[in-house]
Amino acid sequence: MAIIGNIIKGVIEARDALSTDASPVEDQKKVLEDLLERAKGTQFGMHYDFASILKSNNMQKMFSDAIPYHDYKTITDKWWNKTIAGEPDVTWPGSPDFFALSSGTTGKKSKRIPVTKDMLDSITRAGRHQVYAMSNFDMPADFFEKEIMMLGSSTNLEERNGKKEGEISGISASNIPFWFKKYYKPGDAIAKIDDWDERVLSIAKNAKNWDIGALSGIPSWMELMLKKVIDYHKVDTIHEIWPNLQAYTSGGVAFDPYEKSFNALLDHPIQIIDTYLASEGFLACQVRPETTAMKLITDNGIYFEFVPFEPQYLNQDGSLTADAPSISLNDVKEEVDYVLIISTVTGAWRYIIGDTIAFTDVERAEIKITGRTKFFLNTVGSQLSVNKLNDAVKHLEEKLSIKVPEYTLCAKRFDDGFYHTWYLGSDENVDEEKTAEVLDSYLKKANKNYNVARGKALEGVKVNFVPQKMFADWSGANKKKGGQVKMERVMGEERFEEWEDFVSQQS
Repeated sequence: MAIIGNIIKGVIEARDALSTDASPVEDQKKVLEDLLERAKGTQFGMHYDFASILKSNNMQKMFSDAIPYHDYKTITDKWWNKTIAGEPDVTWPGSPDFFALSSGTTGKKSKRIPVTKDMLDSITRAGRHQVYAMSNFDMPADFFEKEIMMLGSSTNLEERNGKKEGEISGISASNIPFWFKKYYKPGDAIAKIDDWDERVLSIAKNAKNWDIGALSGIPSWMELMLKKVIDYHKVDTIHEIWPNLQAYTSGGVAFDPYEKSFNALLDHPIQIIDTYLASEGFLACQVRPETTAMKLITDNGIYFEFVPFEPQYLNQDGSLTADAPSISLNDVKEEVDYVLIISTVTGAWRYIIGDTIAFTDVERAEIKITGRTKFFLNTVGSQLSVNKLNDAVKHLEEKLSIKVPEYTLCAKRFDDGFYHTWYLGSDENVDEEKTAEVLDSYLKKANKNYNVARGKALEGVKVNFVPQKMFADWSGANKKKGGQVKMERVMGEERFEEWEDFVSQQS
């Protein structure tokens, strides 16, 4: 009998039974007030007169009217460069001990995002919030006694000017509570291995020594790790190594494109739980099994705003126009794409995180990630967001009975006009012309703007299949394997030319 597991499960269920449903809208008002109160004495707070905003009858409106939008470049050039140089009390009280390095899905140069103690505490609380939500998933008692494989970036953080730097998953893992270490795998020694391939090989060698009940990490890298373990031990599925594996906490990107290829590595289905942990904070997590949507964590040091995701509010580089209107949680509508704006306990203020989201349930504050502002394919008026591209690939998988976990595309100019040129990652032998027809036909029916574009400047679709491994190799060559690194789904022509050169060299 799982005695400890029953105790843990009982505590979680009791806490859930005693908790009351707070109002996300009221939570957000309190969070904004707390952020302004705590930061009013910083350089940023004094510059924008947080003290006066706090006295306003409509604090949320005055806040949005007084402070401009910031992307990473604008807030760094004016404010965070001082923090990086060691100056205290710039955008948040004190000085951070950590910086999260993030190249995201574009560019080779890492961003340095401050990670304060308050943010680490916020991430820890969000983790507890997710654990408490497990009472809704009806997991068996023995699940709570199993180990958890957390596949993130290396915890071997670099030191720079007295501060430690690394990806947010590595920073978080290096600060896990002592009581959790008995459950945490691959453990401190392996987690510190900086080289991705070496780290994964060490995981494979030790895999049979662990009783893994849950996985956590970005889908693309999780798949590669699982394949390595399966190949190393010459078995058919991961359940032959970890028979008690029952759940996977996915994050970083939408899980849908990986669903078919991921399930192929399992002997039987497991519970998939989506999370939204970015370099800037832990923003949302799935709390109900009947939906894949994630609940915004509205009472945990992050204030959210939303800008309608419409072309007139976007600059060419994906940033927002200065006059783009924002709304608070109180005024959002379901199934409308919004650019997500955050203000946080790490000193990010009206910060454009780069993601677009849509609400699936306003009352519950549940969302789905619909894409990236920079990955909005609108070169020839097709207006395709990443979620629409994901839907097209999922349709393709079902129609042709193939697995395509990775892809990228570009509206590429040829002699006779623009073509949406796709590269699909698959190890199967598939007819490229037939695939192009399936994609084109689906998008014509599913998206009216695409259909209109096909009658004008968009000439058609071209498809190229490459081995799935090509995408991981590209990430390794341009950035770094593993961790928070994600493949860019949509590329500009210059970046796409680099990608095609890389593919031709590897072929």
